Amino acid sequence: MASRDQVKASHILIKHQGSRRKASWKDPEGKVIMTTTREAAVEQLKSIREDILSGKANFEDVATRVSDCSSAKRGGDLGPFGRGQMQKPFEEATYALKVGDISEIVDTDSGVHIIKRTA
Repeated sequence: MASRDQVKASHILIKHQGSRRKASWKDPEGKVIMTTTREAAVEQLKSIREDILSGKANFEDVATRVSDCSSAKRGGDLGPFGRGQMQKPFEEATYALKVGDISEIVDTDSGVHIIKRTA
């Protein structure tokens, strides 16, 4: 469980041409990532977010199938973390959420994310 100064979150990451590391567990050679624009990644995540918020999709199920992060195998679960452990935009967005809430699109050097605060 997260301590008082920590949060716990899950996320869905979509990498794109501008991501610092252009490979992932589902695209080891980065062939798809290198042809994905940031705009296309954002549009994909917006659609995913709408489906989750409307109840058409489950966050953890989508994360398992779609996320470019290795946390996909845990439904996107990153576990607990404190300030200074994540990239600043990710940290700020997570701390601003209430438990159970899902963020808007968050840009980091890794790609674009939606974040679900879980604790």
